[in-house]
Amino acid sequence: MKTLHVILLILALLPGAVLAEDDDKGGKGAGKYGGEDRGRTLQPANVNATWAKECSACHIAYPPGLLPAESWRKLMSGLDKHFETDASLTVPESRDVTAFLVAHASNRWTATGAPLRITETQWFKSKHSTKEVAPAVWKRTSVKSAANCQACHAGADKGDFNEHSIKIPQ
Repeated sequence: MKTLHVILLILALLPGAVLAEDDDKGGKGAGKYGGEDRGRTLQPANVNATWAKECSACHIAYPPGLLPAESWRKLMSGLDKHFETDASLTVPESRDVTAFLVAHASNRWTATGAPLRITETQWFKSKHSTKEVAPAVWKRTSVKSAANCQACHAGADKGDFNEHSIKIPQ
């Protein structure tokens, strides 16, 4: 009977142990994709209305789980120079959106630094390597750039980056 309990305990803990294992080449403790095991879901069920409206005015409102909290803080503190565009918000709007992004940011980020561009993360680079996406794809008028997630990921605005639903446009 005691052996059965031990076996059941091992089986109950096994899936969590398997999920926690590294699956990249970063080595023990590096986590997924060089430390970028984002943990939380990319997009929360309840989204911030200001974030959805303001951010999607120029691009998709990138899901908060794609970056760590420090990246979102840095990004939101420089909206007057947001990638060469003034994307300023009122002080209350900025506080509200920052709080939303930080609350739903990746909670398992272990890579060093706080990148401002999702395309600069090890996770993005590993998923979009030249073996996966030919450099010419980024130059297509239907794609425009690596920052245009929705060109290939129809559900990107909802945090859906499922590999099985990718459609690379011509």
